Order: sequence, then structure tokens, then C-alpha cells
Amino acid sequence: MAEQRRGERDVTRDAWDGGGAPGSGARDPAGEVARAWDELVATARRTVADGLVVGTSGNVSVRVGDTVLVTPTGVPYERLTPGDAVGVDLDGRQVFGSLRPTSELPMHLAVYRTTGARAVVHTHAVHATAVSTLVRELPLIHYMAAALGGAVRVAPYAPYGTPELAESMLGALTDRTACLLQNHGTVAHGATPAEAYDRTAQLEWMCRVWLTASSVPGRSPTLLTHEQVAEVGERLRGYGQRPER
Repeated sequence: MAEQRRGERDVTRDAWDGGGAPGSGARDPAGEVARAWDELVATARRTVADGLVVGTSGNVSVRVGDTVLVTPTGVPYERLTPGDAVGVDLDGRQVFGSLRPTSELPMHLAVYRTTGARAVVHTHAVHATAVSTLVRELPLIHYMAAALGGAVRVAPYAPYGTPELAESMLGALTDRTACLLQNHGTVAHGATPAEAYDRTAQLEWMCRVWLTASSVPGRSPTLLTHEQVAEVGERLRGYGQRPER
């Protein structure tokens, strides 16, 4: 249920004020906050549509300057509107919004304090969560591990929403853009919500491939070496279209 904090404005009664940050009393002439919230909501809904999240089990955040927009706790993503926007500072103090932020806020803030990430996606994707219960590191089943920085580690279990979980996650994310959380799910970050989502989906796909290959009786999947994955990582630096001069 939505909760109103003392001294906060009810943003459900606030319009975007021509691009203003909802409920903050400040202007947002470029509409950056409004666009970021729209991207956050679209990404959150995509995690549900693509089967990476059931109900409200995941969360998404976007950093705009020193403000972090986050999905509110316990609210189905299809119900989110501009008036439901929630923003906190890097210390976790709520700066606008009447809804409580996600319970996994410590994990999101830990990523922003220690990396250059601008977006974070956390899910309970089924194949990734299954793998998190079996190994300490996702076996190198596919070269696209290089797109996540190398072999994907599993952060040791800690209760959800705790500083202990955030600390465990940071260890697994060292030099990586995604990790697994033991008996819990996934975390991925990027420069945009779309990039963080794509890394999440890539991780879930690799986990599914490994589980599928490992399930064949009497056979063990062929794995790549760390050197082979590192070589792909170098090649990926020049991957994609280059802007015309």
C-alpha cells in the first residue's frame, strides 16, 4: 500500500509541471527526469513481459545526476504512472514521491556509489536463479560472457534488502557488469536502462544454455577457457556500427 511520508508532497496530485521533477518543487527544463522515469517504467514492464520477473519481485533504477529514480515497493508495474515516481539521493534519503522505494534500495545505491552505472536492473529470472543455487560461478558455456566482463560470479547469500547483500553483490560485480545472487536472482547495470536490461537477458540466456546442456545424461558440456573469453572481449570493443564521419 502507498505510504505518505510527513512533509512530502503527494505527487499523485502533481503534474510534471511542464517537465518539472514530480513532487520536488524543482524545474526540469530538459525533461530529463520525466524521460528517465518513462524509461524506468518501460524497462520494468519489459522484465515482466519477458518472464524475467513474476509480480513485483524485481526492481529497476535510473540515476539522473545525484538523484536515483527507483521502482516503488509492492506496486505492479502496469499500474505505475508519472505520479508514482520515487526519487532518492545517493545516501538513500527520499527527495520526492509519496510511495516507499524498493526494499532492495541498498543494493542499487551500492552500484551507483562504486561504478559509473546510470541504470540497474534486478530480477528473479528462473534459469539464472536456478544456476545461483548450483555453482559459485556460471561455467563459461558461451563467449558472450565477455560482454559482461568475464565469468559471471555468484554473490554469497544474504537476506534481501540488507547492507550485507549489497556488500556481497559488490564483491561479485568487481570488473563485471552483471552477477548472480545465490538463491535469489540477478543484478546487471549499464549506461542506460536498455543496456542493463540487455545484460540481464543475456545472463538469463547463458544460464538457460548451461542448464540445458548439463541436463543431457552421460554428457558434460564443453566449456571455454578464460583466455578464449578474454580474446572475445577484446574483439567486442570494436563490435557494431561505427558512426559516419
